[in-house]
Amino acid sequence: MPHIALPPGHIGIRGAMAFRPETARPLNDLVEVLLTGPSTLSKGERELIATYVSSLNCTHFCASVHGMIAAAHLGGDEALVRQVKTDFTQANISPKLKALLVIAGKVQNDGKLVTPADVEAARNLGATDIEIHDTVLIAAAFCMYNRYVDGLGTEQPDDEALYRERGRRTARDGYVTTSREYLGDQASPAPAAH
Repeated sequence: MPHIALPPGHIGIRGAMAFRPETARPLNDLVEVLLTGPSTLSKGERELIATYVSSLNCTHFCASVHGMIAAAHLGGDEALVRQVKTDFTQANISPKLKALLVIAGKVQNDGKLVTPADVEAARNLGATDIEIHDTVLIAAAFCMYNRYVDGLGTEQPDDEALYRERGRRTARDGYVTTSREYLGDQASPAPAAH
C-alpha cells in the first residue's frame, strides 16, 4: 500500500507521476532522451542497462517493465533479458555492452567505484565517450527512478502479462506519448530529435 494517497488505478511510477504531473514531465523527458533518443547504443541495449540497474535495486516494477520494453526492442527475447538480470556475463550480448554493464553496476552501488580501468576496458571494446556518459547517466537516473517508486511504496503487481503489454506499448510509442494516458494535458510534447 502506498505511503501517501496516490491516484487509484496507477501502478509503480505511474501513480507517483500522476500524483505530481509537474515533476513527471522532466522525468519523462529525461528517460525519453536517454532510452529512445538518437544513440549508437540500440534502444534494446539502453533498456537492458535500465533493467539491470533496476534489478540490482530490487525494484520489481522498473525491472519488469523495462525488461519487457527491452525484450520488445530485441525481438521478444525475454530469456535474454532474464539472463542479463541474473548474470549478464553469460548473456548473448556484445562484449562492449558487458563492459558498459560493469560500469552501470558500479554506478548503482556507488559512482565512485567506477575506475579508469573500467572506462578503458569499455573503450577498448569500442565504447565511445557518449556511450560511457549515457551508461552512467542511465544508471544514475534509474537509481533515482527506483528509489522514487520504492520510497513511496507504490503498487508493484506480479502480473507478467501486464508488464509485457506495457513494455510493447512503450517500445512502440515512447515514454512521453504513453505518459499522456495518466498525465493528460500535463505531458510534454515529444522532444525533437537532434
